[in-house]
Amino acid sequence: MKYFIFPALLGLLSMGAIPAASGEAKTIELPVPESATYKQIKGVDLAMSYCYTCHSAEYAASQPPLPRTFWAGTVAKMRDKFGAPIPDSVVEDLTDYLTAAYGTK
Repeated sequence: MKYFIFPALLGLLSMGAIPAASGEAKTIELPVPESATYKQIKGVDLAMSYCYTCHSAEYAASQPPLPRTFWAGTVAKMRDKFGAPIPDSVVEDLTDYLTAAYGTK
């Protein structure tokens, strides 16, 4: 099996399908820098600590204004399904912030 994989990889390398390590520096252009910020109300530090690591502030702002149950479910989903390191001690305060900043009253 090893004998069949190696020639195939050599063929892909020679066709340019797999770039060779040339030692040349590569330039990567990133998108426009983040310009949005989380709403500056009580609890913004929590969003900056626990949401901003994965999401831009624009992402939170683009959500429709939904009730606290939505934001509580979102925080739970981020922890339980996506492994966000949100401690139990800040879940309620973070949910309060997201609801006040981006939810409905």
